[in-house]
Amino acid sequence: MKKPVRDHTLFSPPQIQTILGTHLQERPNFMALAWTTRVNYLPPLIGIAVNKKNASHTAVLDTGEFSVNIPSRKMIEITDYCGMISATQSEKSEIFEVFYGELKAAPMIRDCPLNIECRLTQSVDLPTHAFFIGEIIKIFAEETFLTDGIPDMAKIEPFLLTMPDNLFWSLGETVGNAWHDGREILKRVAKTREL
Repeated sequence: MKKPVRDHTLFSPPQIQTILGTHLQERPNFMALAWTTRVNYLPPLIGIAVNKKNASHTAVLDTGEFSVNIPSRKMIEITDYCGMISATQSEKSEIFEVFYGELKAAPMIRDCPLNIECRLTQSVDLPTHAFFIGEIIKIFAEETFLTDGIPDMAKIEPFLLTMPDNLFWSLGETVGNAWHDGREILKRVAKTREL
């Protein structure tokens, strides 16, 4: 029999672990961030939830720009460090080689296999967090992390965060094809409706 899950307020589905890039007082700043999601197709929009107590929250509001950097599983230790210490305590930008695209306040991390440059389009005020929606301006990746010009998760090796156990997980193997594997059921349902 099913029973209620303990700590339901902390539970979230497994989410890809990223590193948020911002400019804080005109210098690069980075924060570990897993609360991200794609929210629109055209224009391409991505949403991130940032705690109002974090310096990165202020930085996004001040500049209207940010980056979402996807680290590989080889970067777990440094990613975790970015989530353990505040920008007011440490100059985290010194541990990364930083580069910029079109935007001047969206620093990106060269060692991350995938970098997403964003311009803030909307901010939703929530009780503890702000949900920032940013338009994806450009996505950057080295050729070694692409297959046929598309980011290849097997090559990127991103990792996931689960809560409330606060564990990192590898992505794992491919188990199916979206918008493909359900076609037989779709055909059967369509036939049933014809009868």
